[in-house]
Amino acid sequence: MHPAVQERLERTLGRAGQERRAKTTRGLDAFLWEKRWFFIALLVGGLLMLLPPPEGLSHRGIIVLAMSVIAVILFVTEPVPLPTVAILIIIGQVLLLGIDSTTVAKSLMSDSVLFIMGSLMLAVAVVKQKLDKRIAYFIVRMTGTRTANICLGISLVSGLLSSVIGEHTVAAMMLPVAITLITLTSSDAKKVRGLAAVLLFSVCYGCSIAGIGTPSGGARNAIMVGYWKEFFYDPTNPETYKYLVDYMTWTLYCYPVFLVQIPIVTALLLYTFRPEYDNLSRAVVKLRSQVNSQGPMGQKDWTAIAVFLLTLICWILFSDKFGLGTIALGGAAAFLILGLVKWEDVNSGVNWGVVLLYAAAISLGIQMKDTGAALWVATSFLQTLAPLGFDSGTPLLAAVSLLTTGVTNTMSNGAAVAVLGPITLKLAVAANESPLVVGFVTAISSAFAYLTVIGTPASTIVYSSGYLKAKDFLVVGFRMAVASTLVLLLAASVYWPLAGL
Repeated sequence: MHPAVQERLERTLGRAGQERRAKTTRGLDAFLWEKRWFFIALLVGGLLMLLPPPEGLSHRGIIVLAMSVIAVILFVTEPVPLPTVAILIIIGQVLLLGIDSTTVAKSLMSDSVLFIMGSLMLAVAVVKQKLDKRIAYFIVRMTGTRTANICLGISLVSGLLSSVIGEHTVAAMMLPVAITLITLTSSDAKKVRGLAAVLLFSVCYGCSIAGIGTPSGGARNAIMVGYWKEFFYDPTNPETYKYLVDYMTWTLYCYPVFLVQIPIVTALLLYTFRPEYDNLSRAVVKLRSQVNSQGPMGQKDWTAIAVFLLTLICWILFSDKFGLGTIALGGAAAFLILGLVKWEDVNSGVNWGVVLLYAAAISLGIQMKDTGAALWVATSFLQTLAPLGFDSGTPLLAAVSLLTTGVTNTMSNGAAVAVLGPITLKLAVAANESPLVVGFVTAISSAFAYLTVIGTPASTIVYSSGYLKAKDFLVVGFRMAVASTLVLLLAASVYWPLAGL
């Protein structure tokens, strides 16, 4: 080869190699920047695990706390798909805590997870029958076409139903309603992101704040009722009969707390997300046209309604015996058996990653409880109150609410009350405060799990729609937590004394 030609070829190959190396470097830099929060979370968690355990906390407990911190950072920043976080939680329990993989697997598939799975399948069936459009049209006819009024109506309807049959059920039923209004407004999710957030969070928060209204609104309420009876009731002492809190007594004290929050929810959502449309009249016109084109209710429609109502009735009457999850799956199976929905539709319509995410979160919550990590956090927090003067009166109630809110955002609300209930009730006695008041504050505050996707089943279900991001929960959730806490403290200071508590 001619020396000049060879020189040009070498220069060309050299430039090509430099360009490849530069591209590789840029690609690596972009990857590291995109995943920076993933590596930051691992670094923070690793440093926590290397710390010597403080007094009262085992080494396994500090590992669980580190895993929780990592999970929260990843939930909020979302550098990897959230189902990936669920997988890491599962792997971490086996590798870091030394738990047998079969034991971890058993902790994943609880009745709550079966319920989430069945509820999402039922939601797909409701959409397939187009019943969501009829429900949406009913709400719109009741509220009008203004976005603010529709959000208020969705929160109110979701809340009224959730206070009777539980937030899981209602969130699954109302999710297709909100999605119908979103898709009729625009098929491009990016153009209606604010509207989607407002409508979906109206469902989510309507369900969450209503769960405090009645004993049947959530397991946390029943747990606290049981604690009052176990700790304070004495059949030989008539003065302790007040600790036998019945259905109507709970409703008298707690239902107004839910109702007051309804307009606050709508105001906060509209302020935070600023929906792109103030009026959904165009979507309502399309909705009316679609409902009219469906014609009168047919046999399949009535059959679908009958199956859904039968599922609701079974939830109310037989969930204690068979579990919510079994009944939810039974309802989904009925839709499939009757040919009202095809498995292909269910398989493509259910976000199975959300099911895995919720399962892993419950499993981690169990480890928080079993290792004593949750108890250590609660005890340490309460020990700091006395020097600050937060050990009595309204400041104590505020501290109890803050503690419960923090814990319930890392585990299920039922588990949070189960762990914190004995501590806060004993604290009430030591501080010469009413165990009923402190118990109500604990149970109600456990509903303030607004900050994360896995805080409540309702949050997990609306997140499965794909319209929301994890950081949306943090942004509006902080405001909701502050507002809900202020309403609760106002009720404890003003309303409850007037009502005789």
